[in-house]
Amino acid sequence: MTERKPPEVPFESWVDRQIRDAQSRGEFENLPGAGRPTQAVDAPYDELWWIKDKMQGEGISVLPPTLKLRKEAEDALPLAMRARSEREARRIVTELNEKITAMLRMPPPGPLLNLKPFDVEAVAAEWRERHPDRVRPVPQEASGPSVSDAKPRGPRRTWRWRRRGSA
Repeated sequence: MTERKPPEVPFESWVDRQIRDAQSRGEFENLPGAGRPTQAVDAPYDELWWIKDKMQGEGISVLPPTLKLRKEAEDALPLAMRARSEREARRIVTELNEKITAMLRMPPPGPLLNLKPFDVEAVAAEWRERHPDRVRPVPQEASGPSVSDAKPRGPRRTWRWRRRGSA
């Protein structure tokens, strides 16, 4: 903490002395960002530069929801093709389809979505083509009981609520 400027000392010489004392103490050494260029030196002045800088540092996006989902859809297909298994590729596309369907049902304000749900089977087939070494045939026993092996069920029980009468 600096002391107050004495009234008889000119302001400029007092500030210079404060800076000189801080330099001698080494307070300007090893500052964060030292040696790196200042961002946007040539950019025009923007009143909200510090907000934009903070948002960029925190990774916050201000895209409208539809544009954000478009970007997610653009990234999802290559991600599904790099998936480790067909099941994971299907999961990625299915989750994306759920988001697209939800946004199509209740469109938010902003630009149009211009997307439709992806064909999960087509993506899975393309994944199998690209990764023939990872495709495992499913044994018949492991696939579970067939419909004909299932036990027949009896009639379904339904509950009826009845009022108790004051009889």
